[in-house]
Amino acid sequence: MTNAPAAASALDVLEHLSRHAEPVPAASIARTLTLPRSSVYHLLKVLCSRGFVTHYVEERRYGLGPAAYELGSAYQRQAPLARVARAAIRRLADQCGRNAHFATLDGRDVIYLLEERAPGQPTLVTDVGVRLPSHLTASGVAMLAGLPPAQVRALYPDRGSFTQRHGAGPTSLKELRALLTRTRAAGHAREDGTITPGLSSVAVPVVDRTDRPLAAVAVTLRSTDADDVHVAELVARVRSTAADISRRLNPARA
Repeated sequence: MTNAPAAASALDVLEHLSRHAEPVPAASIARTLTLPRSSVYHLLKVLCSRGFVTHYVEERRYGLGPAAYELGSAYQRQAPLARVARAAIRRLADQCGRNAHFATLDGRDVIYLLEERAPGQPTLVTDVGVRLPSHLTASGVAMLAGLPPAQVRALYPDRGSFTQRHGAGPTSLKELRALLTRTRAAGHAREDGTITPGLSSVAVPVVDRTDRPLAAVAVTLRSTDADDVHVAELVARVRSTAADISRRLNPARA
């Protein structure tokens, strides 16, 4: 139970607005959050005055304001995801003796934030700052599987959206949906040769407190080493690491 109900309600309003692509009416906010309309209007007035919410008067709707954008930009500048995950990714690479990665989604791409190389492991195309098509990577598929179907559809509106590297991987929304369904059922993503022939990866998403994907943890190994028993052991380590990072990013999940 929070000791600052007004602050909690204001954050609830901002989170609600962030989940909608279009501005929403105050009455809808009040109804969804089960708050009195008078309280919602008061919160919106304060948030508007500070620039966190914009009031579209003609439409009688509210959306996120420039201060919310600035706050998000500041978050990105501090690189908190990489800061929180760095020790865990290094530990994962040491424990499993494989190359370990930490990546996040940026549009249809994954962008690698951390890369820990293990001795004696193959050279990879991934490195910090490298972008790759999300639907071809285990990290990307792990995150896409946690997105709402409408968002996935918006990211992949046509066949031209499905970049190929080695003639493998989904080439249509139907194929991608089937892959994401299998990934959700398994609880982890796996790719084999879609980025680099002869190399296989497994990945598990790092999630926020609403279970939306923030990033993904992955390890890569030679395909010849990717037997079921070995992969199961790696998946368990990756899942444990992802859960640890999720808890660190969202203390309320602990």
